[in-house]
Amino acid sequence: MNSKSKEVKLSILSDMISMATVDDYLKEREYNFLLAVAKQLEVPKIDLDRLFRNPAPFKPQKSETERIIQFYRLVLMMNIDEEQHPKEIKLVKECGLRMGLNPIAMDKVLAVMDTYEDKIVPVSVLLGFFKTHYN
Repeated sequence: MNSKSKEVKLSILSDMISMATVDDYLKEREYNFLLAVAKQLEVPKIDLDRLFRNPAPFKPQKSETERIIQFYRLVLMMNIDEEQHPKEIKLVKECGLRMGLNPIAMDKVLAVMDTYEDKIVPVSVLLGFFKTHYN
């Protein structure tokens, strides 16, 4: 893993930690999801835990597809505790804008997520919204 990709991976996890803790409480399910993503990204648990005390600076992913995937991770994190706090919705939108994603597509994802089981929008639907509103 080169240092740049590690910086991006730590940035991804820092954004997810921000989402998980924006309501000032980290639930076990949220932490377990963070662990699973860290494992997928090949980031050791010790590095993940360190991010709670020392967040990594924002480093956007290069491709739009990777940024959409990160937005999707944030939406999943927001919904993992089966409730959306207004601070979470605001943060997911801010993160998406910071990543350069289309706000109309993001709003559509947030509007339809309640219609799906466990609020998990199918990837094909999610990508369809962003494809329709491709910058």
